[in-house]
Amino acid sequence: MLLPLLMNSLAEFFRSSTMYRSMQEGQNARRFKKLYADKQDVLVPDIYWDYTSGKVLTMEWVNGVKLSEQAAIESQGLKVLDLVNAGIQCSLRQLLEYGYFHADPHPGNLLATPDGKLAFLDFGMMSETPEEARFAIIGHVVHLVNRDYEAMARDYYALDFLSPDVDVAPIVPALQNFFDDALTSTVSELNFKTIVDGLGAVLYQYPFNVPAYYALILRSLTVLEGLALYADPNFKVLAASYPYFAKRLLTDPNPYLRDALIELLFKDGRFRWNRLENLLVQGRKDRDFSAKDALQPVLKLLLGPEGEELRSLVIKEAVRVTESVVLGTVIETYNSMPNLVRTLISNGNVNEGPLLTLSAPERESMMELRQQVLRIWALLRSSNNFDPSILQPILQVLQEPEARNLGGRVIGGITQRLAARLLQQLLRMPPTNAISSTL
Repeated sequence: MLLPLLMNSLAEFFRSSTMYRSMQEGQNARRFKKLYADKQDVLVPDIYWDYTSGKVLTMEWVNGVKLSEQAAIESQGLKVLDLVNAGIQCSLRQLLEYGYFHADPHPGNLLATPDGKLAFLDFGMMSETPEEARFAIIGHVVHLVNRDYEAMARDYYALDFLSPDVDVAPIVPALQNFFDDALTSTVSELNFKTIVDGLGAVLYQYPFNVPAYYALILRSLTVLEGLALYADPNFKVLAASYPYFAKRLLTDPNPYLRDALIELLFKDGRFRWNRLENLLVQGRKDRDFSAKDALQPVLKLLLGPEGEELRSLVIKEAVRVTESVVLGTVIETYNSMPNLVRTLISNGNVNEGPLLTLSAPERESMMELRQQVLRIWALLRSSNNFDPSILQPILQVLQEPEARNLGGRVIGGITQRLAARLLQQLLRMPPTNAISSTL
């Protein structure tokens, strides 16, 4: 009597489990489509609920070729790397934006459609990245770029790799040893598998608890990198991911990411304009990048109640930039004048020119900074859908009392700096009789 009862119970369990899996997979597909199918290069099939039962899941038929069949894809005039890149960008949104991701993106579940879209299939295995971990992963990349291994080690708390009572001090040298050896040039040149293997060796030595979501993330990205490397052995997943990371850092108002942006842009009290320029160059490659979004959150942070330390840094940098733009323009204008005019202005010494107090290295540095600032402004102006009206929200922020105080401090610093330059110039000018003797 017991055996038939057990068999009936098991049969009912499997029947209900099958029903659950079919319906759940349909719900997964619907949620995935709602979140990610808004992009023109991604296709998620519809679920036909009227024809779906506890035993059968019915979805839209998709014509396509497996992503691993390179020859068949290229015969349709498509490029595997374009499709893989679409998969990487979609995966980054899944992992780091909404947190809901496809955990089984093997070649059989990724199809290239005839019109060049990447189709996702099979939504039975899905997972989620916790919100705190999404921001921590982006911050982890910033710390890696900065080679801030102490901050990288602390990230493992937010990623839930370590319990709060674990001391990360012994982990820092292990991270430094691995990445100092691996980073021969830039982070973007690293192979994803190299990072996974290296970090795996570090994790094995210490009391890490790797969450299930992280293992699934590694699996997803490793599969995509494998497909890319099959088409191009020199492909770098991190390099392809940079535009997304740059856009998020420049535009996301989340406090964690704003702090990460400041860490990236400031070092030893100086602003790294080359970093900002690189972020803009990379961020503009992302279709969703907006210059308006990149500017307003930064200003709000700068003018907020916790921004005094940042304001001090910005005031110094604003004075330096203004001086470089003004004096750099003077130097450029002088150099473009005819020799006769330059002789009259420079009291007979054409090679000295104006601003005698500036050494050659100072002039070179000033002109380089001026050019960087002008290039950055050009990048902002050339962003998609740029319109001067996007500055209106910034003007509204600048009308706040703290902004007016900040502006006054900047103007005061500029005035003092230029006055000091002028005084030095006057003190070093040759006497009049020396001038006449040269004419």
